[in-house]
Amino acid sequence: MYLNCHSYYSLRYGTFSEVTLLDLAQENGLQQLALTDINNTSACLNFIKEAQERQMHAVVGVDIRNGIDQQYVLLARNNEGYQEINEFLTEHLHQKKHFSETAPAFKNCYTIYPFEKAMGLKFDRFRESEYIGIAIRDLNKLPFSPLAGLRDKMVILKTVSFRNKADYNAHRLLRTIDLNTLLSKLPVQEQGDPEDKMIAPEVLRIKYQDYPELLFNTDRLLKSCKVNFYFDDHRVNQNQIIYGESKEDDARMLEELCYSKIKMRYKNPSLEVYERVEKELTAIKQMDFVSYFLINHDILEYARSQNYPHIGRGSGANSVVAYIIGITNVDPIELDLYFERFINVFRSSPPDFDIDFSSFERDDVTAYIFRRFKNTALMGTYVTFQYRAVIRELGKVFGVPKFEIDNHLKGYKRKQSQSNDYIDLIDKYAHYIHGFPNYLSVHSGGIIITQKPIAYYTSTFMPPKGFQTVQFDMNIAEEVGIFKFDILAQRGLSKIKDCLEIIKYNQPDVTLPDMEDVEQFKNDPEINRLLNTGDCMGVFYVESPAMRTLMTKLQTNDYLNLVAASSIIRPGVSNGGMKNEFILRHRIPEKRKEAHPVMLEVLYDTYGVMVYQEDVLKVAHKFAGLSLAESDILRRGMRGKVKSKGQFEQIEKKFKSNCLERGYTEQLTLEVWDQIKAFAGYAFAKGHSASYAVESYQSLYLKKYFPLEFMTAVLNNGGGFYNIETYVHEIKVQGGIVAAPCINNSEHGNRIIGKTVYLGMGMLKTLSMRAVQTILNNRNFNGHYKSFDDFLERVNIGLEQLIILIRIDAFRFTGVDKHVLLWEAHLKLENKLPQHSDPVLFSPKKVNYDIPEITSEAVIDAYDQIELLSFPLCSYFELLNAPLPTHFKAVELANYINKQIAICGKLVTAKGTPTKDKRLMHFGTFLDIDGTFFDTVHFPIISEKYNIQSNGVYYIKGKVVDDLGCVAIIVDFIERLHIIPDPRFTDVGRNVKLM
Repeated sequence: MYLNCHSYYSLRYGTFSEVTLLDLAQENGLQQLALTDINNTSACLNFIKEAQERQMHAVVGVDIRNGIDQQYVLLARNNEGYQEINEFLTEHLHQKKHFSETAPAFKNCYTIYPFEKAMGLKFDRFRESEYIGIAIRDLNKLPFSPLAGLRDKMVILKTVSFRNKADYNAHRLLRTIDLNTLLSKLPVQEQGDPEDKMIAPEVLRIKYQDYPELLFNTDRLLKSCKVNFYFDDHRVNQNQIIYGESKEDDARMLEELCYSKIKMRYKNPSLEVYERVEKELTAIKQMDFVSYFLINHDILEYARSQNYPHIGRGSGANSVVAYIIGITNVDPIELDLYFERFINVFRSSPPDFDIDFSSFERDDVTAYIFRRFKNTALMGTYVTFQYRAVIRELGKVFGVPKFEIDNHLKGYKRKQSQSNDYIDLIDKYAHYIHGFPNYLSVHSGGIIITQKPIAYYTSTFMPPKGFQTVQFDMNIAEEVGIFKFDILAQRGLSKIKDCLEIIKYNQPDVTLPDMEDVEQFKNDPEINRLLNTGDCMGVFYVESPAMRTLMTKLQTNDYLNLVAASSIIRPGVSNGGMKNEFILRHRIPEKRKEAHPVMLEVLYDTYGVMVYQEDVLKVAHKFAGLSLAESDILRRGMRGKVKSKGQFEQIEKKFKSNCLERGYTEQLTLEVWDQIKAFAGYAFAKGHSASYAVESYQSLYLKKYFPLEFMTAVLNNGGGFYNIETYVHEIKVQGGIVAAPCINNSEHGNRIIGKTVYLGMGMLKTLSMRAVQTILNNRNFNGHYKSFDDFLERVNIGLEQLIILIRIDAFRFTGVDKHVLLWEAHLKLENKLPQHSDPVLFSPKKVNYDIPEITSEAVIDAYDQIELLSFPLCSYFELLNAPLPTHFKAVELANYINKQIAICGKLVTAKGTPTKDKRLMHFGTFLDIDGTFFDTVHFPIISEKYNIQSNGVYYIKGKVVDDLGCVAIIVDFIERLHIIPDPRFTDVGRNVKLM
């Protein structure tokens, strides 16, 4: 009976999910109905899936509208009709054009024109697939209509958008948000009909009792529509399944790739390697994943041809085939990575290859994929309405002042006299709308490449980057058998690429090694010494204080140690209390005996401690006797990735019974089980850790042997864990000179010449991109600027922008004090008319002014740098307005273990962490006067008493402690020291603090 039903994927219109729509249908005794969201097919696949589970007949289509004006409803007769609808909708969404009043002649779709629209079209005849939709409100007009005699072309068009009055109210609020207006000004024509609700079939039959043909036609139309897909356990692989000419050719190609490249990875391949390759190739062919490997290989071959750095991660790192053909740089045999973590008979989804590219190059790789493979699209995702955001939107809808909304969100209680009914209403409907889809967006890196056209599954929209994007998310995609390729962006790779380019121009005579040959870096003692000491500033994944501390405790000095460190810092190991246990067993071999003998035998490499996701497989397989495939089901079940609850419970039962049969006590069995349970949900895959470690070694090589070029690349890529100021400090530590932006030597980004790093003009927060481009274009075309006047003649720049450059001392090459230049700028530009950029034959005569002699001060320069760059180029210690209260140095801390000391430090970072009783404590990182790092611990009583969020130098008192060689200060007292006030505002007083 119902041919036109909406879910909340009719964005900013509908008010409930497609699942709720099915619930509503069942409550009303319906066994069939159509989902037709407005210009959207996002919910169609899940609607079909949920209907199948309920044994209901689902029909899908689209309600085609221009704005809110309904043109016609399209229903798919079959899968080909669904594809036609998606192609039609996609064309209009991509071109952002209005829909015509008449629908095209679809081959496999029904078109239903609303009665009023059909009247306006004045058709002599309707196509076989075209119908007239008669709403209840149309019944009184029908006998007097010229269409009255076309009863065989009429169907019931009872729209369903709401369940009740609350839904309708939410709908009106959504429409108001969409139109960015006040609720009181919402036009009636922009709202749905409050009667667009589902009514019982018997009531509907009574309404149309005078038109039994309509009831028959509607029922016949619904029954004739059948769009079918298979889901979950019954799904079929929808990805492109043939890479070349045939499956046989693909299999042969993959084998040839493996055996032709095997000696590039293994100089003398052992029998174990060949057996593993054979085992994997057999499984890959059996599971029909050959094309998945070949497509990934194709993508990476393109990247290599363009010299794009990349890292292959994911469960695919457990595959020796992936390693040999170059999808990953992780040797699964060296690391004892289980193949079953990657492919097994219980896993129908393809292996997971996450491929990271430089953030600047990912778009080109994406464009290549779209060119190379026919049926390609980006994965979509929905941004949903969040409670606080809805509160603010509804505040505008009701015209409530912003400060009242702010106070409500801050939790301030309103006095009875100040009670505002609107606030209560806003809060009520904010909870109602919270979680509704708001708008379509793009998944962070997912790309789908399907065997059939994308429109077979969904319509697409076109985001700003110009790659078509599907209207559903990864969850329903996987359920129907579409598995994404993850093409991700990562700044760490951008740093490597940029650094290599910087080395080429700054040290052109240097011969660089093959960065893909990571073995040479792993075996370099100088590089490993950086890990051992935590000297990893700017290095991907290992530069944070937490990693620096961990590596110091672990005495990390090789690749395998780094792989372990990358994993044990994750919550799975830490939360189970096993991080410290692992560190102790690593450093004190005697403690390894405390592990259960069987666990120690199973997890020999990690001293009986579970560190990686793969360890769950090892324990389940070797400790409990499960097969590797069953073990992977256990691992996935612990992470909530097994949809069949009964299957997981069966595996759990078998795990426990096997343990008891093997003679383990019930206590030991439960202890191991609980350990797995606490661990598995947060564990890090060893392949992921190893991939990160490979990239870390590449960065460590550059950090060790080209520190200034590397840190310049770090700056040019937005830094990393720390703020920009910290990386500028690191350049100085490495013997570099950091220079403020310069008109003649700086680019937009940061640039190194010899050992001098010129900060880029792009670092100046308030300098416009247009001004920077104008300056650089003129300099590149006409050469360096010879003087201040030469600059003014050549560059058309406003006074405000010029002042920024003067204040940062970008004209210091002239030898003229910047305060004098400020006077000149005002005198020469204040009343100057805009000039053309065309070159002039004769320069106008320069006017010189007598300006009194003025000299700048270092502290003024520092204040200007703080304002314009966010940090001074001098040390904060040089800006203190009183002598240091102590000259204690960080290098002395190890000599004062368990003693009270006082030290001064420049704050680098402070991380807040909640304690078990929900109080906040902090871990701080500081630099002493010599630029040496030291760490602090601020327990809640100190964190609550002393604020350490502001930048500057702090005076710190506390007790020095040593935790496995990692020295820190337990803080008892801390205060920020005052700095010299800006001399230009001395009337403010000498106690001004620098914020």
